[in-house]
Amino acid sequence: MSSPHQVAENQLALLQNGAAFFPQLCADIDAAQHSIYFETYLFAADETGRMIAAALQRAAARGVVVRVLLDGFGSAELPQQWVDELRTAEVEVQWFRRETSPFTLRRSRKRRLLRLHRKLAVMDGEVAFVGGINIINDIPEFSDLTMPRLDYAVRVQGAVAGEIHAAMRHLWAVVSWAKLHRRGEEIRRFIMGRAGHNVASEITLLLRDSLRHRRDIERAYLEAIAGAQREIIIASAYFLPGRAFRRALKRAARRGIHVVLLLQGKVEYRLQHYATHALYGQFLAAGVEIHEYQASYLHAKVAVVDGQWATVGSSNIDPFSLLLAREANLAIRDAGFAGELRASLLAAINRDAIRIGDEYCGTRNLFGRLIARISYGVVRMLIGMLGYRRRGST
Repeated sequence: MSSPHQVAENQLALLQNGAAFFPQLCADIDAAQHSIYFETYLFAADETGRMIAAALQRAAARGVVVRVLLDGFGSAELPQQWVDELRTAEVEVQWFRRETSPFTLRRSRKRRLLRLHRKLAVMDGEVAFVGGINIINDIPEFSDLTMPRLDYAVRVQGAVAGEIHAAMRHLWAVVSWAKLHRRGEEIRRFIMGRAGHNVASEITLLLRDSLRHRRDIERAYLEAIAGAQREIIIASAYFLPGRAFRRALKRAARRGIHVVLLLQGKVEYRLQHYATHALYGQFLAAGVEIHEYQASYLHAKVAVVDGQWATVGSSNIDPFSLLLAREANLAIRDAGFAGELRASLLAAINRDAIRIGDEYCGTRNLFGRLIARISYGVVRMLIGMLGYRRRGST
């Protein structure tokens, strides 16, 4: 764990990769005295998953209230035996939109794609984690990679942890009510009733949902980009921004701002990967630098503006995160914290990435650009089928 930064009476520490994140998470779980709330998109049945599950079980055994909320799609492969072991140990486990029956296909496609993509944990309402790291082995399995996924999380102590605690308790209650089949206006008011997540001007907890806060994370990005004076660095595992986001980045580059994108270099999901390539030409023409991470998979969802403003969280800049999923980011205005994240990103760019040059648009890459355009068209069609084709969204 890095040296902590004191920001608005909160103590923040940047954690890079699972090597820093998982041991610290286990240590704070072991130190909890009253309650633990835990949310993740992916909880894998591997060594890392076993380590976290064991820590949660130890906490429950000493009388701590432990509540775990798992996404029904991302964690669908978690064996039922693991869930049963957690529950036997008095760990409360709930699923967010678990698809357990073929009859659930009757639901609208759009609703079935509304996922819990947040990666949050809070202990005793005093220590919290926000980031993009799933509960899965750091180095991808079934690959020849020897480097961990590049990813980040933030450990928080202070008032922000209390805000995260409130948000997690709220979602737990919403899922509990839904499980009891409470419907209609009463549950709708309950879901919409809790909003406050602006902690301080220096730190903002950004929560994306499909009700009152659909565009909060996107707006925070756009405001930071519009106010940039010198530099914008964005690292996003999946990058397929809408028109408004693309225009903002290109305008920034054209007014002399140094705009740098660190994107996925290794193919993980082909359709998304090649659809992103369809945007390269317009960004390069506007003067945006594009670098592709090569050492391993890029899983980060972070940005730094002018070395003063930073965001770390679960939200990619793509339709899934910005239009469909529940996400959580921290936006932090602090030179020390932003500077540390900036240094880490620049090290990754200089050491482990390749820069995409103007040759990408040349005739020798004609076939690759054709595949990219087809992939982008397919993605746009899928978004339209889901009913999300609105101004600025694709």
